Amino acid sequence: MINRRLGLGLGLALALSGPVFAQAPASDRFITVSSTTSTTDSGLFTHLLPLFKAKTGIDVRVVSQGTGQALDTGRRGDADVVFVHARAQELKFVEDGFGLERKPVMYNDFVLIGPKADPAGIKGAKEIVAALKAVQAKGSLFISRGDKSGTHTAELSLWKAAGIEIEQVKGPWYREIGQGMGAALNMASAQNGYVLSDRASWLNFRNRGHLEIVVEGDRRLFNQYGVILVNPARHPHVKKADGQAFIDWLVSSEGQKVIADYKINGASLFFPNATQPGA
Repeated sequence: MINRRLGLGLGLALALSGPVFAQAPASDRFITVSSTTSTTDSGLFTHLLPLFKAKTGIDVRVVSQGTGQALDTGRRGDADVVFVHARAQELKFVEDGFGLERKPVMYNDFVLIGPKADPAGIKGAKEIVAALKAVQAKGSLFISRGDKSGTHTAELSLWKAAGIEIEQVKGPWYREIGQGMGAALNMASAQNGYVLSDRASWLNFRNRGHLEIVVEGDRRLFNQYGVILVNPARHPHVKKADGQAFIDWLVSSEGQKVIADYKINGASLFFPNATQPGA
């Protein structure tokens, strides 16, 4: 009799508790987004993600890396969405079957930051390639992220455009740190060096020391961002519906307005262009 009562009591307890365990808490609904450090260092995600969660109930957990690493995270299936800024690499990611359609989201630009003393004599230069030639010729300190990020990729392409094979000519003046944008800016600030930065990270950077923008506005410094859903056919655990909901929101009129509204001291950090053909 005791065993029978015990069994009935246990069965009742399991019946009562069953729905509690079967239904995941709303807070467990999340996606993982691997993204470039600039979207984090600029403060964009702090502005954007709470608004997305309030609308959809979906939490976004960001893995902040350089673009190359972020795409590798997607290739391994360790993210549901990649949100980066290296168009050629993004298109290759899709072409190789690791992601579905790439969609443009927004753009800003790169700027060359340097010490106010300007030892390379390039402040106000209109062409970034001429500025880099002067930096190399005078052996002025240059801080490179050296992390295969979108910014690092852009930097290397700019050296190449300047006719400089950086792997062959780099010396003590050229320091590769293998870290993100915040670390690179901090090192440039501490050592009064030049560094290529996306404008958004620079505007959000507070430890400027004697640094300032020395070169900006060259068309070569254009910086486009794109977003891609990781291919669920390759990685079945990818949260396709929720990941696509995030992408659709980013490129919707509402999401684009949220991006446009993000400013620091009245200055826009990103410019939405989801509807621009070929972006």
